[in-house]
Amino acid sequence: MAAEPILLRESLDAPARLRRFAVPGWIGLLLRNPKGRAGLVFFGGMVLLALFAPLLADRAAATDFTLATRQAPSLHHLFGTTDQGSDVWSGVVWGARRSLLLGACAGALATVIASVLGIFAAYAGGVVDEVLGLVTNVFFVIPTIPLLVDVTAFLHTRSLSVMTIVIAGTLWALEARILRGQALTLKNRDFIHAAKVAGESTPRIVFGELVPNMISRIAAAFVLVFYIAILVDAGLEFLGLGQMDKPSWGVSLYWATVNSSVLQGEWWSFLFPGLAIGVTVLGLTLLLAAIDEVSNPRLRGESRRRLLFRKEA
Repeated sequence: MAAEPILLRESLDAPARLRRFAVPGWIGLLLRNPKGRAGLVFFGGMVLLALFAPLLADRAAATDFTLATRQAPSLHHLFGTTDQGSDVWSGVVWGARRSLLLGACAGALATVIASVLGIFAAYAGGVVDEVLGLVTNVFFVIPTIPLLVDVTAFLHTRSLSVMTIVIAGTLWALEARILRGQALTLKNRDFIHAAKVAGESTPRIVFGELVPNMISRIAAAFVLVFYIAILVDAGLEFLGLGQMDKPSWGVSLYWATVNSSVLQGEWWSFLFPGLAIGVTVLGLTLLLAAIDEVSNPRLRGESRRRLLFRKEA
């Protein structure tokens, strides 16, 4: 008889454990969204390319000038070779590692700063909100690319860590303002008032109540900074302001431009690195659009109406 209550209690706790490890609802909506699925395919393909880079290409071939020069795409060199004899396929594969790592680190750092400062400013209000709002506005007007040029010139380094910190330090302000606005709409909800009445601390309310209800917007902030960081990095390297001894998409485009590869008919030197950037940004853009639709019921309703209209037509 004593075992029956234990079995009953375990059976009652089972659904709670399943709910604890269940996939969040907005992720399920994202996977059912056509834009979300397409974005995951494009971006996921580039991530797999970066993860399996050691198995797919020789890193030395991306920067060493030991191969035959100006070779068109073939079975021996899938994306051809450059004027200096480096392998374009190796440059694209190993460049994916650097670009995606930079985007992920900058996106994560900027999202953390924006989430903490933006949500806390909205919840605290008063003088705290005004001070953090002033700090946000100051960082909002700082241009990213000129600051990167100045910082790298002053430090005499163009390392991945420096570029990550500068990009994240200038891009967090935009998302902080957006997250602050959304937090202002949630701070007066009943569940927040109930947490205050229960005596919950400010960090507990912010991170335990507000942040979980803004997770889709925080994810959108991460994706936005992610692809902006990739574009900024590629733009600087295209201008010759990156680490020219490291394989990356921007460096490949730089050398293709310097050597006038397109004018000489060597279209592969420019096309494939550009396609890598385009596919990655397209995937992240589709993911961002899908997250917006999932988190905004009005946009989700409009997409459903358009789908019904197409079926009726």
